[in-house]
Amino acid sequence: MVQLQADNEQSLWNCWINDRDPDAGNMLIKKYQSLVSYHVQRIGASVPKNVSRDDLMSLGMMGLFDALNKFDINRDLKFDTYASFRVRGAIIDGLRKEDWLPRSAREKAKKMEAQIEKLEQQLMRSVSPDELAQHMELSVEEVYQTVQEHFFSSVLSINEQQDQEESEGMAFVIKDERTKTPEQEAVHMELIKDLSENIKNLSEKEQLVLSLFYTEELTLTEIGEMLSLSTSRISQIHSKALFKLRKLLSDEVIS
Repeated sequence: MVQLQADNEQSLWNCWINDRDPDAGNMLIKKYQSLVSYHVQRIGASVPKNVSRDDLMSLGMMGLFDALNKFDINRDLKFDTYASFRVRGAIIDGLRKEDWLPRSAREKAKKMEAQIEKLEQQLMRSVSPDELAQHMELSVEEVYQTVQEHFFSSVLSINEQQDQEESEGMAFVIKDERTKTPEQEAVHMELIKDLSENIKNLSEKEQLVLSLFYTEELTLTEIGEMLSLSTSRISQIHSKALFKLRKLLSDEVIS
């Protein structure tokens, strides 16, 4: 067996691709395991506390193994880019297959949506998290968490429905993964425009957290270190921003 050096990635890939050398495979897994931790932290920020981070890690590692086995080294594509899609997809698919959001949480989310609509009709304006929490006799943190979980659950449902639609009648069709239809492009651009305008109404710190999380793709912990705040405080700011954007998101994405 060829003596492997962890810092010589090309040699590792050659040994893995040509000989399926287990030592090379293990070193590549260790090298890219941080990708799994990254996606676990990002996705874990939006799922209920009853979802084990160890379970998310296991799903992510399965995605990394899958990426390692299927990656074509001759393609003009970096492995970390390819693996990121596989890891994130494996975690999302695993969450879809499990009833990860308890029935009680789903009922609470529906009740909260109804109460938000009721309060907004009474007050003739958007309702604040504190007002909703007081009205429903909940803590503000519970309000943030429920809105965030409901949004993530809805995104999973949308993705699952799209996957099912795409799998029907596609046996003789080669799908173009990159090109959007004119209708999809128009809706996408309109959503971005509306969302951008509404984001301007957020506080400066909320805008910064959303930008760092969704645009710069930093984790909540990394954002906290950058802003000298705890991870829990960053999570609260992130959830509060999502709450403020709830009406737009529910109108354009969730419904």
